[in-house]
Amino acid sequence: MPLGNGDIGINVWAEENGDLLFYLSKTDAWDENARLLKLGRLRVSLSPNPFAAGGAFRQELDLANGCLRISASPGGAASTGACSILLWVDANRPVVRVEIKSPRPIESRVAVELWRTVERPREGAEGHCDAGLRSPDERETVYPDAVLDGGPDALLWCHRNRGSCWTATLERQDMAEWVNQGRDPLLHRTFGALLRGDGLVKAEGRALRTAAPGTRLAFAIHPLTAQTETVEAWMAALRAQAVLTDATDVQAAFAEHTAWWQSFWQRSWIRVSGTPEAETVSRGYELQRFVNACGGRGVFPIKFNGSIFTVDAHEKDEAFDADYRRWGGGYWFQNTRLTYWPMIMSGDSDLMEPWFRMYLEALPFAMARAKVNFGFDNAAMFPETMTFWGSFLNSNYGYSRGDLPPGLSENTYIRRYWQGMLELIAVLLDLYAVTQDESVLREKLLVLAPPFLRFYRDYYPERDANGMMRLAPAQSLETWHEAVNPSPDIAGLHWVLDGLLALPQDKLPCEVRTEWVAFRDILPPLPTRVYVWEKRTEILPAVEYDQCANSENPELYAVFPYRLFGVGKPGLETGLATWDARRIKGTGGWRQDAIQAALLGLTDEAKRDVVKNFSTSHPGSRFPAFWGPNFDWIPDQGHGSAACIALQCMLMQSDRPHDSAASTAAGGAIRLLPAWPKEWHADFRLHAPGRTVVEGRVADGKLCELCISPENRRKDIEKQ
Repeated sequence: MPLGNGDIGINVWAEENGDLLFYLSKTDAWDENARLLKLGRLRVSLSPNPFAAGGAFRQELDLANGCLRISASPGGAASTGACSILLWVDANRPVVRVEIKSPRPIESRVAVELWRTVERPREGAEGHCDAGLRSPDERETVYPDAVLDGGPDALLWCHRNRGSCWTATLERQDMAEWVNQGRDPLLHRTFGALLRGDGLVKAEGRALRTAAPGTRLAFAIHPLTAQTETVEAWMAALRAQAVLTDATDVQAAFAEHTAWWQSFWQRSWIRVSGTPEAETVSRGYELQRFVNACGGRGVFPIKFNGSIFTVDAHEKDEAFDADYRRWGGGYWFQNTRLTYWPMIMSGDSDLMEPWFRMYLEALPFAMARAKVNFGFDNAAMFPETMTFWGSFLNSNYGYSRGDLPPGLSENTYIRRYWQGMLELIAVLLDLYAVTQDESVLREKLLVLAPPFLRFYRDYYPERDANGMMRLAPAQSLETWHEAVNPSPDIAGLHWVLDGLLALPQDKLPCEVRTEWVAFRDILPPLPTRVYVWEKRTEILPAVEYDQCANSENPELYAVFPYRLFGVGKPGLETGLATWDARRIKGTGGWRQDAIQAALLGLTDEAKRDVVKNFSTSHPGSRFPAFWGPNFDWIPDQGHGSAACIALQCMLMQSDRPHDSAASTAAGGAIRLLPAWPKEWHADFRLHAPGRTVVEGRVADGKLCELCISPENRRKDIEKQ
């Protein structure tokens, strides 16, 4: 079972031999090769054994309070008294706490288990996306962790980066001049933890033990990641952090911790009932949101390929340690974004901050790359797959580049795949529409949108016979590697420019508005095919497209993420015809069929795919929301999050405020039950544009109760 406070995570399980185990992880534990590692594994051995086979055992994930409880009676349910264990990762402080109570005295041993013990070449491929290698023959190195002197009553260990792939990456990617301008984010990065508890003393090995048997054991683990000049400086910072954390009474801290989680669950909810499938969907939605909260408040964004909850695994006769994740340590926009879209409607904007922060902090590098590699002023370029500081992965940038110009990857799957920059603008537009938070507009949207859009404008200076922009050479997602006027990019440009220009006049500087009006005026139309006799129009992947290499439906990006076509909008028939003609049909992983079906009002199709996603867990995991591996790894964050987006869109769809092209309502129309199955009941609370909260109850396909705040938004409700 996973637990976390948004930055620190643990995976917990008990074994019949009397051991309680958990992995310890953190969102910023990047090693020399820019891989996100575990901090280690903890083993708590209890004697006498409370978990022996034949006894009563219960392990409960208490979602409401963000903690995990274990109760065990070795003599069975009829025995007197039970051993109880409470684990929680403080929602407000950087600490993991474990408390064990027993009706009879027990002895305990707490050990840290490390598997990075010697320097060795890393084994196993991670999707051929290793970072920081100067050549395809150079192997990444796994460096050992260090056990430090924690004193007579504490364990202290860390991993300290003795090297860094950062410089090699920049030199490999024609950005050597940034070495003297930027700051290496990996060198001397140190991550580890301090473990101590009441009545614990040093034992043999990397362990502590109880000085004497007792009926209560309580200990804390204090993790820290920091870049320091010396390991001694890191140790001093960690000890100071632990002192500050422990200054708060544990009971008071637990009360504050549970208050945070209870407040989190009151932000929003979707509780579905009526059929067994509905119950599965309801559980899947809630658990995915929980996992996002456990890993979504750290320094860095949620990793699509496992978040901070990867475990040792066996796939296709291969064994992987808990540091392994397919596709490595990079961030892939197409996969990562799915985790963040549902946070807008669920009111979890705080969980989105690390994602935005990564792009904002990497923006100077992205702008320097646009200047150095492409000669563009005041523009920025982010690739589809990248390190957290914004560079390509070297294996994608390539080693046999020939005459390929700087700034373009040898990997044709992502060579001109930049539309993620447009989708990030779209996410920010929706977030601002819902929250009306001026800091989202000023500090994020209007910082990122101008350089992103300038890159598109400057990279495609060619005009067609009608004076419209001609996007060539280009590609249509990862599927069509050679394309002219790809529909995802064109749909994205139309969607975000219309959204930006629909903002109130006083929100945009005059020169920026003028620049964007001129840009919108040269946008080409979406590529379509008209069937005259059938009176049907379909969107195409591009005007011209060749070299099919993946299994996406780029043409349906005009439905999601760019909602140009859908329920209540002009051209719904075009969206439906495009859906019917799509080349790839299916759900799971990062596939978007469920979302697009919901937005097109296709109830049966949306229901089928949402049920399938929330019913398909990793067969080797007991926790039902550990999806995958699918295309990525375990737990697959895109898989569960795509189903969350779809479920929200089945229940409610909203237009942006001030978007006259979409709605005549000043705050934007709110459409309820646009794709909701009649046999499903629901209680829900969701967030809509204009700081609007919509709360209601659905039974037998009908809206029975509705509460909307502010009340004047009731006039914008459209019941389907």
